Amino acid sequence: MTQVWLRYLSGADIDALGVTGADIVDAVEDVLADHGNDRVVFEPRTHLVPDNGGKGHFNILRGHLSAKQVSGVKVVGDFVTNFERGLPSEMALILLFDPETGMPRAIVDGTMITDARTGAMTAVGAKHLARPDSRVLGHIGARGTAWWNVVLLDSIFGFDEIRVTSKRPESREAFGAKLTEYLGKPVRVCATAAETLDGADIMVEASRLIEPEPLVRKEFLRPGTFLVPYGTISALELDLLDAVDKVVVDNWRESRSGDPRFGALRPQLNAGLLTEQRVHAEIGDIVAGHKLGRENDTERILFWHRGLSTTDLAVAHMILARAEAADAGTMLPYR
Repeated sequence: MTQVWLRYLSGADIDALGVTGADIVDAVEDVLADHGNDRVVFEPRTHLVPDNGGKGHFNILRGHLSAKQVSGVKVVGDFVTNFERGLPSEMALILLFDPETGMPRAIVDGTMITDARTGAMTAVGAKHLARPDSRVLGHIGARGTAWWNVVLLDSIFGFDEIRVTSKRPESREAFGAKLTEYLGKPVRVCATAAETLDGADIMVEASRLIEPEPLVRKEFLRPGTFLVPYGTISALELDLLDAVDKVVVDNWRESRSGDPRFGALRPQLNAGLLTEQRVHAEIGDIVAGHKLGRENDTERILFWHRGLSTTDLAVAHMILARAEAADAGTMLPYR
């Protein structure tokens, strides 16, 4: 019987490979073009909600990349109070499979990948939908994805001003200090969402709410604003879409999938305020050149991304190729 081995890549293994932010953005933008050109198989996410008193839940994401001939599944936990244990709120594993035989190829730590591909999606969205002369970034949230949002956006726009906030003073202060040191320029730490967002050219809402709260209000959206909301629990004013000219999503089916409590615009969906007719485009169609992104400097554009399994697989596949070339990680016997 043929022996089968698979490669296990820990977080430390991935860190040692020297993967850059630009590598991750390129992998995400490439697979988004594949979405626009129908070169992926993309299944709806599902949720597993344990009876744990609301401490957290699991997201299960599945997909296949035709261009790279790899299939995979990611399981990622979403546990808001993990900071009390010194753990990330989102920890993940990604399984990569050979679609010709069904045999497993790799088990990959998906925690950094989840954070980084989310930041890369924000950055790719901004590349196509924000004003090129955007100078001020306002960011709500200091969790793992927040770092990648700010760093990757700044690599594209070179902001004059970056404002950050989060619910806990200690987290936002630490986040601001870390960014200031890394970026080599001052990052302004704000006490409120209004101070952070009002007048910003690019706004990102990555909050960790337990109950819906209107942190992002329509009066913050000036002409030319680009807004990215993706908190698990909505932080948007219910009628915020009244002030938005274009809504772009990562995938319309994905916007409506999963538990109806979860998703930044689920209240708008549930109330019938966000419909398929209201959506201008999916981001893959814009990246592939089939639909227009920003058409002028006054459009207020909202980009809602919930997370595509295909972006996880694209980044994991890129990392696996690096690991195979370097013979990195641990080989495990499957059978």
